[in-house]
Amino acid sequence: MTTFPVISPEEMVKRLAHPGRQSRMVLDTDTFNEIDDQFAVTYALLSADNLIVEAFYAAPFFNELSTGPADGMEKSYQEILKIRRILGREDVPVFRGATSFQPAADEPVDSEAARDLVKRAMASDPSDPLYVVGIAAITNVAAALLLEPAIIERIVVVWLGGNALHWPDTREFNLQQDIHASRLMFDSGVPLILMPCVGVATHLQTSLSELRDYVKGQGEIGDYLYETYENCSSDHFGYSRVIWDIAVIAWLNNPEWCWSTLVHSPRLSDDFRWSVDTNRHFIRCVHFIRRDDVFRDLFRKIQESARH
Repeated sequence: MTTFPVISPEEMVKRLAHPGRQSRMVLDTDTFNEIDDQFAVTYALLSADNLIVEAFYAAPFFNELSTGPADGMEKSYQEILKIRRILGREDVPVFRGATSFQPAADEPVDSEAARDLVKRAMASDPSDPLYVVGIAAITNVAAALLLEPAIIERIVVVWLGGNALHWPDTREFNLQQDIHASRLMFDSGVPLILMPCVGVATHLQTSLSELRDYVKGQGEIGDYLYETYENCSSDHFGYSRVIWDIAVIAWLNNPEWCWSTLVHSPRLSDDFRWSVDTNRHFIRCVHFIRRDDVFRDLFRKIQESARH
């Protein structure tokens, strides 16, 4: 099994604090999987005061919108290119990620994305870590950790994955697609900010009428996001939808919107359940999101971008 550097408890607590400054980040995203990744990619690029987006990584996914993980990754790659073009940010590189999920605990799925992450992480000063933001199956990030364990001292992972730690199970799309990669996030000792889905990110619901008021007509990106949301349902009467993935960008923008605590890294069972082991290292886990503050920030940034 791969041996990872061990971060001291004192240093881990420091690394798990909010950076409190403009941060360098990469975004690992299955952008074609649903409609929320498009919002998250946009939110990250429009948050330049707080975030420097250095690269995008296309992540694999497999559901009714793809024929398999490789097809999901390629569709995500093309969707990132589309949003990047709309926002006029073709300066930010995009890398293709894994074409399959991790087959075993110690077997990385090599890719351009994983190699780029290793390169960027190793070029980072440990005192100024690279924030690796994941809103997909965590395959690409796990591969980078396995390919070069030393990056554990130079990155902080911020991942939307799993359900709340009190939830009866954690059969969530991002986590359950690649249990080996997911387990590595909790077992490796990498500094991890966990954004659970059900029970936490589920606060981030919006409706077509709200997007019509605040997003539609706000430049090409506003219209694209509105149309993407409109097409996600044939009946919007009394309907709202969770825009999960903006949660991780929100934490980086302002931790006061995402209340969190330090907890011992949970163990992940084969049947997708959490268990507690107080002998393990700490991670930071978000337990509540101030929904209105997050959407207000996103909507204002979309409107500001349309004026420039």
